Amino acid sequence: MSEQSVVLRRQGLGSVFQALVPYIVAVIASFAAAGIVLAVMGFNVPRAYATILFTSFRTPNGIIQTLIKFVPLVLQALAFTIPLAAGKFNIGGEGQLIAGAIGATTVGIMLAGWPAPLLLPLVLLGGIVMGALWILLPAWLLYRFSINEILTTVLMNFVAFELIDYVATNIWPDPVAGHPTTIPIGAGGFLPRLIQQPPLHAGLLIAIFIAILVYFYTDHTSAGYELVATGANARASRVYGINVRNIFFLSLLLGGAIAGLSGAIEVAGVHHRLIAGIQSNFLLLGLIIGLIAKGNHLAVPFVAFFIAVLEVGASAMQRTLMIPGEMVFIVEAFILLFVLLSDVVRRR
Repeated sequence: MSEQSVVLRRQGLGSVFQALVPYIVAVIASFAAAGIVLAVMGFNVPRAYATILFTSFRTPNGIIQTLIKFVPLVLQALAFTIPLAAGKFNIGGEGQLIAGAIGATTVGIMLAGWPAPLLLPLVLLGGIVMGALWILLPAWLLYRFSINEILTTVLMNFVAFELIDYVATNIWPDPVAGHPTTIPIGAGGFLPRLIQQPPLHAGLLIAIFIAILVYFYTDHTSAGYELVATGANARASRVYGINVRNIFFLSLLLGGAIAGLSGAIEVAGVHHRLIAGIQSNFLLLGLIIGLIAKGNHLAVPFVAFFIAVLEVGASAMQRTLMIPGEMVFIVEAFILLFVLLSDVVRRR
């Protein structure tokens, strides 16, 4: 190996390490700050953090639960970061997930007798289409009247909350369920399992594929370059011939479609029916992941996995140590805060 190649490799490793330093410092500082809160509350801090960080890796079930949690988190994060790359904010991933779940459930129930090779792709496609349709109105209002997308995407979330309750209680209700729930979709619409026990569905492969696809689209294609350029400076992009209004519209549609896919995977892979509350807290965590990753699509899957580990650990901590699960939100908020502060320190 030549001396020049050795120097280049060292420079590459140095730049990677330099990029990781803010994240490492942020994680350490956030755990230290949250540890003070836990200590003041009278909890065993070392045991609490051991539970949070290592529950996902102690048993096969912990690993599987982490991977299942990872799937909607990474897709919700991408639904936020794609418009973010264009300088727009999709805060409606929650509603788009619900819409995607409704679309997938509608197809899965109405075509329940169809064979899996036909029904499963249609179930997933139903989720994608419904997610895109759910954000179509905010995207059009932004395109046509320049109405702020933050307001309109948030408002669509509240419409989705009412719609899922109506579908689950009035259209296809499960009469034996004690919660707003539909009857199951057809068995042909179930995602195949990669592992039988504990069960792990193939949505994991879909999520990883989408993450790779988004990374190459935004970082290695001319269309992705226009998207990023628009987000960096919309006025300059317009001067150089980029139709920024179309970019804004397209970025929101892509975000909505991916969020809808996350809802379809929750139906086809996890619940096999529509359940009120299916969105959980995926929107909030997706926003946190996207902001911690600073919109870097290569970093999003790794941050999403780390947050999934924290979420699984939080559930175990709440069960075994009686520590409120909201403590993990405090840790995640501290991580985001310290990552953002690292940018301020670097600039100064």
